Amino acid sequence: MKEEITLAEAQKQVDQWIKTVGVRYFNELTNMTILMEEVGELARIMSRTYGEQSFKESDKGKDLGDEMADVLWVLICLANQTGVDLTEAMKKNFEKKNVRDVDRHKNNEKLK
Repeated sequence: MKEEITLAEAQKQVDQWIKTVGVRYFNELTNMTILMEEVGELARIMSRTYGEQSFKESDKGKDLGDEMADVLWVLICLANQTGVDLTEAMKKNFEKKNVRDVDRHKNNEKLK
């Protein structure tokens, strides 16, 4: 059976890892730059897997899920550093989308 992990638990585990193994958080601006690097690595694999670009030797063996997890890891670091509770933020985001976008996509001719 797969072990489930909540956003709250992920935030706690990342924080614990940073404080024990990672020594300390990089500052927020450094982590923002690292996040962009990780998104770039994810984009590279996506463009080669689902787009028209071909794989280079250095791209082979890269795991899409691992690249997504790298992005999530740094995003969680930023949330921890800035005091954002990702569980609450996601709840509010769903509420916003369910009000603002309730008919938006259904009425979008491009999606039909």
